[in-house]
Amino acid sequence: MTDTKFPPENNLPAGYEPPKVWTWEPGNGGAFANINRPISGPTHDKDLPVGQHPLQLYSLGTPNGVKVTILLEELLAAGHAGAEYDAWLINIGKGDQFGSGFVEVNPNSKIPALMDHQPKDGGKPLRLFESGSILVYLAEKFGAFLPENPRARAEAMNWLFWQMGSAPFLGGGFGHFYAYAPIKIQYAIDRYAMEVKRQMDVLNRHLAENEFMAGSEYSIADMAIWPWYGRLALKDAYNDAGDFLSVDDYEHVQRWTKQIGERKAVKRGSMVNKASGNPGAFLPERHSASDFDGLTI
Repeated sequence: MTDTKFPPENNLPAGYEPPKVWTWEPGNGGAFANINRPISGPTHDKDLPVGQHPLQLYSLGTPNGVKVTILLEELLAAGHAGAEYDAWLINIGKGDQFGSGFVEVNPNSKIPALMDHQPKDGGKPLRLFESGSILVYLAEKFGAFLPENPRARAEAMNWLFWQMGSAPFLGGGFGHFYAYAPIKIQYAIDRYAMEVKRQMDVLNRHLAENEFMAGSEYSIADMAIWPWYGRLALKDAYNDAGDFLSVDDYEHVQRWTKQIGERKAVKRGSMVNKASGNPGAFLPERHSASDFDGLTI
């Protein structure tokens, strides 16, 4: 049905009207057309490698992947030896996420995915997918970075799930239309820029009164939010988006971003499963602490 307020000739492309039934045309996904499709399931048979540690991570150094490697490195830094892990690179540009082994761990074909080969119940290996689920599982398994106080714990969970619900507007919304879409659409950029600035203001107001997201205690909420919004605050996301969104105006977000970024475990976790970058600042796969030797941390 055509909305008379917005005649088709004003659409982009001019004259476009949504069909009664959408059909997939390979290539209509812009910069990510080669990895997007309207169906799930594997495209090829490929087993996942398994290293020597109980925790096997299959991921990529995107914000969602970095959340988990930061937590794992924080757990190790806090003395939880059982958090030793192997981190295997999943190259989503090459379609590794559609291999049969990966799909078995995560039917949604998104990184990160984790296998725990020594779950607490002593049973068969346990699969984890969705970064928020992995963070909660590991925090509860090791009894760390999730406050015991019920009020502080509730705050940590509030902000963890805030990130899970909000970041798609930053990445898939603003980031896509500002940096990756094949054409610039003012309406889309304005729509998502407004939302991201609103989110940054939400964070800024909260951090004006709290050292960390859950209050005075560093938690998985900080680890979840920092790779997305800290990266934006550092002007390290979506080309010149930091200037476009005036991120320097968010004083308390900037304070928090710097504070989190100075942690050694955060620096380590941010390097894992990255396949490119400044020499000495990335680690495609991680199998022991010695893999960081020689890197700039």
